[in-house]
Parts: sequence; structure tokens; C-alpha cells
Amino acid sequence: MLHRRAGQLLIERTKQIRRGLTGTPLIPLADEQCDIVTKLEFCNPAGSTKDRSALWILEQAIGRGEITPDTTVVESSSGNFALALAFYCRMLGISFVPVIDPNCNEATEAQLRLLCRRVEKVSVRDGAGSYLKTRLSRVQELLVELDSAYWPNQYANPDARDAHYRFTAGELIAQAGPLDYLFVGVGTGGTIAGLSHRVKETYPGCVVVAVDTEGSVIFGGPPKKRRIPGIGSSIVPPLCEQALIDQVEIVSEVRAVEACADLVAKYGLYAGGSTGSAYAAVQDYVARHRPGAHRPRVAFLAADRGHAYAQTVYDPAWVQQLRAEAVQPAGVEALAVN
Repeated sequence: MLHRRAGQLLIERTKQIRRGLTGTPLIPLADEQCDIVTKLEFCNPAGSTKDRSALWILEQAIGRGEITPDTTVVESSSGNFALALAFYCRMLGISFVPVIDPNCNEATEAQLRLLCRRVEKVSVRDGAGSYLKTRLSRVQELLVELDSAYWPNQYANPDARDAHYRFTAGELIAQAGPLDYLFVGVGTGGTIAGLSHRVKETYPGCVVVAVDTEGSVIFGGPPKKRRIPGIGSSIVPPLCEQALIDQVEIVSEVRAVEACADLVAKYGLYAGGSTGSAYAAVQDYVARHRPGAHRPRVAFLAADRGHAYAQTVYDPAWVQQLRAEAVQPAGVEALAVN
């Protein structure tokens, strides 16, 4: 009876937290060729668009009895999803063990170590030159080692898709009105899967452009070492295959860094690397497909803030190394990864 009561209180607590969320703002960006709006997902409580999927996944798993007060949540994450889970698990009194890697920003790792009693950090690259498969292997080991463990599996969990369908897309449609183009950075695939379905239900003519990074294998590109977390993957996430995608833009990490600098210089937006990738994709796409008399309305997400990238994307020395490596032959390592 006490265990059931504790579970019911946990369910009520998640609902209270979700009801307290008021959504994120949409702001216009001045542009000569199109009407651009960006949804500031970094205004979520834990600082990124991953708040949406983290809280909804927890709420649904608690409702199904898959998470109880005695459960330990275990997840692989490059940063933002881990931060969101750490935040909401702490609010709910649930134990959480994130599995991270050396590409996790120092600020993010420090915050995770404040919020979590245990942080697992892998150091061996996988066959694609990334750490994702190594992280996932460690997650599987922890699921065996720990008593009553739960894996959200953000790469395949339909609740991740549904969170963006219900909340992110619902807000965007209400705020932005008719859209001609929607640019979405792709990592786990949950964001674009949820957004694309609901936006196309409302605006069938909207062109959904998936934004990926060089070195990611999601859309069939050759794998290579990547440094900016939050976009791209060394696997093809099942959720990505559920998305309604019209076109794909591949952005180099150098181009993403340049776009981050442009967002600060033009609009004062201090955003993360995936946001820079999305903005670069918008600019490059519009430059190739110059609109005529009709000014297209374009939307993209500002997925997280730039604070966690202060020692990478916004550090001139790091950027210089990134540029140097970009022009070197394959296999030559020049960039110091924090």
C-alpha cells in the first residue's frame, strides 16, 4: 500500500511540474530575403529542447509503473538530454546515472556531477570515430548491474517523438502561423519526428529540412570524428526514420561555428552548436534557392544556450584548431577535445 501511494505521489508530482511549464518564446530575426522566426527552446527550465522529451518520457514511464521511487534511470547523452533528466529526476527524487563521453562540455559535465551522485564517462571511441556505441554498451552493462533500472532510450522511445508533437510543435504552430519551411537539427530524431508530423498536418505545404553535421551517418554520409555535441549521430536512430523529411542539409562544424558567431553579432543570440548548424542551413539554403516576390516564412529552433560552449564554439583558440584540422588530410588529429 505504501509503495502504491508513493508511486501515485510521483505521478502527481510530474503532472504538477508539467502544468507549471509555460512554453518558450518565438522571436523574429531580421533578414533581407525571408521572414525568419526562431523558437527559443533554451528558455526551458533545464536549458534546452530536451526538456520536452525528458519530462514526458519520465511522466509516461511513471504512469505505466516502469519508474518507481526506487528506480535508477540510466541514459546515454552528449549533454542536453542528460541535463534535462538530471534536473527533473532531482525534482522528483529519482536516482539518475548519465553516461557521457569526452565530447561533453566541461560546464555540462560539472553540472551533471552536481546533480547526480554517479556519472559514468566512457573514453573509447567506437568504429565510427564517435563514442555513441561505447556509451550505449555501458548503459546495457549498468542495466544489468543496477537493481530496478530504467533506460529511457531517447533514440527509439516514441514518447520522445510524442513530446515534440504535443508540446513543441503545438506551441510553434500557435505562435508562428503558416510556415513555408521548418529547419530542424537531427540527433536522436525525436524532435524532427514529432515536429514534422504535426506541422505537416496543419500546413501540408511546409517543407521540412533536416539539418545534420558532417561526420554523422544518419543520412548516409561517411563517418568521421565530430566535436560539437547535440547534432548528428554514429547510428541511424529509429525515431529519425519516422520523420517526414523533404530535404536534408549537411553543415560542417566550421560553418556551424561561423553561424553561431553571426547569431551573436546580428541578433545577440548566444546559442549552442546545433542552433548554429540550423541557422547556417537556413542561410545556405536560401542563398541557393533565392525566393521571388513571395517572402517565405522560415522557422528553426534555438535548441540550447551558448554557455556550455564557451570553451569550444566561442573560444577563438579552439575554433582556430578546428579550422586547421578541417584543411588537413583525413586521419590527422589536431583538435584538443575537452
